[in-house]
Amino acid sequence: MLTQNISFKNFLIKKKILFTKKNLNLILNEKNQLIRSLSKSYKDSFSKKNTKHFNKKFDYRIIGMGGSTLGAQAIYDFLKKKIKKKFTFVDNLNAFENKKINKNLNNLIISKSGNTTETIVNANILIKKKDKNLFITEKKKSYLSLLAQKLKAEVVDHNNYIGGRYSVLSEVGMLPAELMGLNYKDFRQLNDLVKNKIFMKQLISNVDATIFFLKSKKFNSIVINYDEQSTNLFNWYQQLVAESLGKDKKGILPVISVMPKDNHSVMQLYLDGFKNNFFTFFYSHENNSPKMNNETILLEQKYLKNKDINQIMYAQKKATETVFKNKNIPFRSFEVRKRDEKTLGELFCFFILETILIGKALKINPFDQPAVELIKKETKKILL
Repeated sequence: MLTQNISFKNFLIKKKILFTKKNLNLILNEKNQLIRSLSKSYKDSFSKKNTKHFNKKFDYRIIGMGGSTLGAQAIYDFLKKKIKKKFTFVDNLNAFENKKINKNLNNLIISKSGNTTETIVNANILIKKKDKNLFITEKKKSYLSLLAQKLKAEVVDHNNYIGGRYSVLSEVGMLPAELMGLNYKDFRQLNDLVKNKIFMKQLISNVDATIFFLKSKKFNSIVINYDEQSTNLFNWYQQLVAESLGKDKKGILPVISVMPKDNHSVMQLYLDGFKNNFFTFFYSHENNSPKMNNETILLEQKYLKNKDINQIMYAQKKATETVFKNKNIPFRSFEVRKRDEKTLGELFCFFILETILIGKALKINPFDQPAVELIKKETKKILL
């Protein structure tokens, strides 16, 4: 077990890298706003007063890019069955073309800098006069802060010390969670997790294994995902890992594989192709999934009788793990036992701490993204 809500099987390697535990203690003891955002001591820059001007009859639309929206999307999809309100996300140029909505909306526009080109373009095209708007951006002069002033919209301060991909448990993810009707304070699980010896031991062992893989020239972290509601959780994970660790000719390439569909495409490569991959299996135990119609099952498929979709998918997951083990392909496995805010918060904390620790071990800064800034500058040159 990783926690009460998550079953976890770690990578099976015997190598130990002693500096991981030391680095973890240093990170947890730092007076760091990012780490603090994972705990209950974090002071939010918003309150329920900020959201009162929203029209309760309107649906919600979140406009942003990358880490500004991925965390909220992960929360919305993972806990969709608990959320009664409708949210749409505009997270790319032209992303709204298939989401044309004639009615007015509550818009939440998010950009740390306030000058993200794609967010500016989408806000310019989409926002209507009768929409209700709230902005999350830094306290400084920017396009979006000026636009908020013009629209007489509420502005919530985006913490200057927390980058977008790490911001899911700050106001960037927790304000949307509040609007979704969730208990956003339950996401912040660090206080309990640091007291959980099993969690901390598994986190350290997991990072040690990852460093061992990288030294063995295994650079691809492939997620074998059996839970459709976690697709955006792993899109968030993909940005977190790639943008944080892809520097100085180092890094990990995160690849998301949708199961069981990918059994019929890339699984052959995973099993018998090149061996520079390590894998994460992810599954969520669910009730009340569609059940097989016994009357139409042929004798040759009698093993499917009385089975539901989740039973079949779980059998496929266990079978795949067995084959991986027999072939000595490295993997770890997460199984969600309870789908709620606490569980998702534990996963966010695990992946954030893991990424920071790997960055420290590789002697790179896991908090910046200097190469991406080059593209932003070149784009502006072309458009001038």
